Amino acid sequence: MSSESVALEVQGLGKCFHIYDAPGDRLRQFVMPRLSRLLGREPKPYHREFWALRSLDLQVAKGETIGIIGRNGSGKSTFLQMVCGTLAPSCGEVKTHGRIAALLELGAGFNPEFSGRDNVAMNAALLGLSDAQIAERFDSIAAFADIGEFIDQPVKTYSSGMYVRLAFAVIAHVDADILVVDEALAVGDAVFTQKCMRFLRSFMERGTLLFVSHDTAAIKSLCDRVVWIDKGQVMQIGPTKEVCDRYMQACYEAEQGSGPVAETAPPAPVFDASLPWHDQRRDFFRAEPMRNDIEVFRFNPEAPSFGLGGARITGAWLMDTQQRPLHWVVGGEPVVLRIQAQCHQALQSPIVGFVVKDRTGQAVFGDNSYLSYLGQPVVCASGQVLQAEFSFDMPRMPVGNYAIDVALADGSQHDHVQQHWIQDALHFKSESTNMATGLLGIPMRSIVLQAGQAQQETSPP
Repeated sequence: MSSESVALEVQGLGKCFHIYDAPGDRLRQFVMPRLSRLLGREPKPYHREFWALRSLDLQVAKGETIGIIGRNGSGKSTFLQMVCGTLAPSCGEVKTHGRIAALLELGAGFNPEFSGRDNVAMNAALLGLSDAQIAERFDSIAAFADIGEFIDQPVKTYSSGMYVRLAFAVIAHVDADILVVDEALAVGDAVFTQKCMRFLRSFMERGTLLFVSHDTAAIKSLCDRVVWIDKGQVMQIGPTKEVCDRYMQACYEAEQGSGPVAETAPPAPVFDASLPWHDQRRDFFRAEPMRNDIEVFRFNPEAPSFGLGGARITGAWLMDTQQRPLHWVVGGEPVVLRIQAQCHQALQSPIVGFVVKDRTGQAVFGDNSYLSYLGQPVVCASGQVLQAEFSFDMPRMPVGNYAIDVALADGSQHDHVQQHWIQDALHFKSESTNMATGLLGIPMRSIVLQAGQAQQETSPP
């Protein structure tokens, strides 16, 4: 990659903090090692080392969007602070090419005693705008923040959402080449978050974005590549879907441990998957000009999976309403997704679910069985077969490749143990579509358009 096309270069980056057990140890660390060296002795440390980040190498191209994921305390914010220059690295170096604007921790760079107006002027000046540019853009910044008369109040009186509104409004108007956003949108309301996402998508067309979020759906939607950091170590750098899937698996395993699911051979499915595919309708719908043809592939038992292994999913099929496996689906027709599992231990409250993802791994739609059996769980004894069926009208899908994750857990919606999760268990491909826009199309019952004379308004009796 040529230097002209690089926005960010990071080599061997690391940050070590000194942890002192007592306040006096800071003074001892400052004085005693020097004295020991003068006396020809080996200095004694009065601190412990904590490496927040070690040995990060990364090269980011201009116009690329990089996601940063990891659990709390993993080193994500430390990395971004070194990129922005607000924190000095202990080792390695960071080279940036272009103007950087950052939205880091809440309220960073704001003086709580200053008004919002004064903080806009101060932050914009620090980011390189002249007084004339600030005056020219202030009305647009205030309109973007949309905090009304609070713009002239001290920011110490602001809510967390107002902090973010004002800070984001400033960085959206400073003509940055590199934009750094660290989990700041999590405290915004839905309307403002949508406004920010529209701005980010517009910015991605011309600039470089480093985006930290715990929302993997947002990461998958925005990012070209992902950096996964855990306990200061770089775990993986790679394609968004691949890294996010591995991160999700690691999060489950960290909470509940890992099981033998990935190593054991799957038992034979109880459902007879050798039944012929039912696709005679393909010729019928080929003549239909407004169709959405979707080709369905067979269940992949070798797909990546994780879980404790108390039960194992043995098959998943898309079927028609006559229980016949489908090789071809037409958007809008009723289908049944059947998921079958073998229980190796008793499950007191099993939950079976699925999620349909697009080629980037972004969730398009999905559901699970929990609410349907709330208060009356279907207990599955060891050795029994568990079967779930989801009946729905197949949405109309944009042209592209899709995959279905299937999963089986035991517990409740918010507190459960993941027994088996298969990533990309089923694949299908939308060959053609009449969709105009969006992630999926709703099978409309009818659309009515009428023209006629305007009706005269009448007063109510």
